[in-house]
Amino acid sequence: MKFPLLAAFLLMTTFTAHAAPPTPPDVAKHAHEVRAPFGATRNDEYYWLRDDSRENPAMLAYLNAENAYADTLLAPLKPLQDALYDEIVGRIQQDDSSVPYRERGWWYYARYATGLDYPIHARRQGSMDAPEQVLLDVNAMAAGKDYFSIGDYAISQDNRLLAWAEDAVGRRQYTVRFRDLDSGQTLPDTITGVSPNLVWADDNRTLFYVENDPETLLTVRVKKHVLGTPASSDVLVYEEHDDSFYMGIDRSRDDKYLCISVESTVASEMRCAPAADPREFTVFAPRERDVEYQADHLDGRWIIRTNAPGADGKPASNFKLMTAGDDARSRADWKEWVPTRDDVFIEEFELFDGFTAISERSQGLERLRLLRGAPGTAGGNDEYVKADEPAYSMGLATNSEPDSDWLRYSYASLTTPNSTYELNIRSGERRLLKRDPVLNYDPAKYTTERLWATARDGTKIPVSLVYRNGFEKNGKAALLQYAYGSYGSSTDPNFNLPAVSLLDRGMVYALAHIRGGQEMGRQWYDDGKLLKKKNTFTDFIDVTDFLVAQGYAAKDRVAAYGGSAGGLLMGAVANMAPDRYRVILAQVPFVDVVTTMLDPSIPLTTNEYDEWGNPEQREYYDYMLGYSPYDNLKAQAYPAMFVGTGLWDSQVQYWEPAKYVARLRDLDTGTQPVLLRTNMDAGHGGKSGRFRRYRELSEMYAFMLDQLGVDGPDAAPPPAAH
Repeated sequence: MKFPLLAAFLLMTTFTAHAAPPTPPDVAKHAHEVRAPFGATRNDEYYWLRDDSRENPAMLAYLNAENAYADTLLAPLKPLQDALYDEIVGRIQQDDSSVPYRERGWWYYARYATGLDYPIHARRQGSMDAPEQVLLDVNAMAAGKDYFSIGDYAISQDNRLLAWAEDAVGRRQYTVRFRDLDSGQTLPDTITGVSPNLVWADDNRTLFYVENDPETLLTVRVKKHVLGTPASSDVLVYEEHDDSFYMGIDRSRDDKYLCISVESTVASEMRCAPAADPREFTVFAPRERDVEYQADHLDGRWIIRTNAPGADGKPASNFKLMTAGDDARSRADWKEWVPTRDDVFIEEFELFDGFTAISERSQGLERLRLLRGAPGTAGGNDEYVKADEPAYSMGLATNSEPDSDWLRYSYASLTTPNSTYELNIRSGERRLLKRDPVLNYDPAKYTTERLWATARDGTKIPVSLVYRNGFEKNGKAALLQYAYGSYGSSTDPNFNLPAVSLLDRGMVYALAHIRGGQEMGRQWYDDGKLLKKKNTFTDFIDVTDFLVAQGYAAKDRVAAYGGSAGGLLMGAVANMAPDRYRVILAQVPFVDVVTTMLDPSIPLTTNEYDEWGNPEQREYYDYMLGYSPYDNLKAQAYPAMFVGTGLWDSQVQYWEPAKYVARLRDLDTGTQPVLLRTNMDAGHGGKSGRFRRYRELSEMYAFMLDQLGVDGPDAAPPPAAH
């Protein structure tokens, strides 16, 4: 029997090492009927935990009680938490800086100072030998705040004015402020309730920004602010009335145009105006369902990435590149340049005066394709940037100026720290500009592999994994398996600094590139959303079974980890295959799918109907109800679970994981601990600052290592359980 909330809280605050383990906090149930438009109803006994104001005393008491319970259970692991934190932070070169890039005569970069959490954004005029001008010292700006983030900053075309967007809560509702860089004076102009997306017009006094809806946080309006005037008089430039679309504004590659882009899961549309006189924005091509496009401009020509059907009516599912003249106003004006291919997915492109760089995916791996000649014209043979490892991540880096023969790109793998290269398109010379320094780390001590697991329907699922040299595939090791699998967002084998502490303890770290991402092209995404969403969950389970069968892990020493939509994945596999996992880590998990998607007032609901489905339609309601983690909890033994959330989360509201843990405890027939950790000062991304977030991660890792029976660094794995 669980103790009442207050009694549990008092018990936890007085618990000592000599007392019995504390009882988890209980929370009241109140019947609440959630009704669908067609009459279907469900009882949600913990619905009352939702409080949009975040002020309900009973709700706050429950979250605090859960935190106190977690504190008590995790107290014996404090030495391990501290050791993990020291290891992780000990790999960070604290006085570090980014690779500088040049724009309009200035070199821009960010640097970190020893012991400080936040970056200092700065620039130097003409060369890196010139005196430094600090743009934003985020450490000073964040002083005394529990949370602080700079979402975006923009420099006026004359290099004199700075606008930035800051968030001091974590809800991703930003405030815009301004500074005169010549005098260093912060100007009185202030704009609130916006997204972090700022663009200056050529007059150096007009800033375009995107305003959020205060309730849903959807990007709904583009406005322009003229310095020296009140924000209340800002002119409306464009308003989007379809709440299934996101919105942004940007400059074209050649700075000739300002373009407003709106995108849903299945359609997009752009409006552009001359940056020198942006009074009228003209539609580039009218929106059509199932037609997506993004266009950029250089040297009098538009280049368009699109999945629009060709003359044969067949969609370009993996996208293609088209060209159009300055006066293009519809798809009829576009001409094909780079055709679509079934085996290659075009992700993005970058235009240069003498070549075009295309970021592609093939066989689940990224590659960069180089096309010589002016963009949109016939050139020489295609070339590809080389990679040196079987599993890696490669993409376009900051290429701020098009009149260059040098392409900057990023490269990393599960063993190679994040690196920035530049490649000369004419000579072929390649230069390593920077590899993130990782102290106390030798990449030669680790091995990465690329495997293919067979899903239950026969589909081959790519898997990237890494382990320390000396590892034996004898079925004894502990494994952490991570995945995301939604929104077409691909999980690439990047370097994971904290995971080194796991590898040094004999663990294997694996990335499951499951359907719902876009690693294998657009079809990979389509096969993991809407009425095929369950493929995402079964793929993850099948990868686990494959790795255990191949001897990479003991069947009783597997941990699973996912966040946000990946937290939905964690909740689903916990219901579907609880016996496969010893411990599950779910951060900001989207676990109450149907109730959330039935409520259009919640941020990120209406513009995600094409991702999950609209539960107001019975077909989608029934399908979503069939996997929604909160609705499918049942009387069975669950793994140990660590569930994290943020009180101010704007993407997955705190009450989803809170309700989930409360109901899970009611139904769980097992004996493993279930923890809910709520960050009372942060949102979706957790605490701000480069060090503080590792405190949270170390706590979660310590819980996992304890559950898996993993000893200290360099320890041999224990014998397999019988």
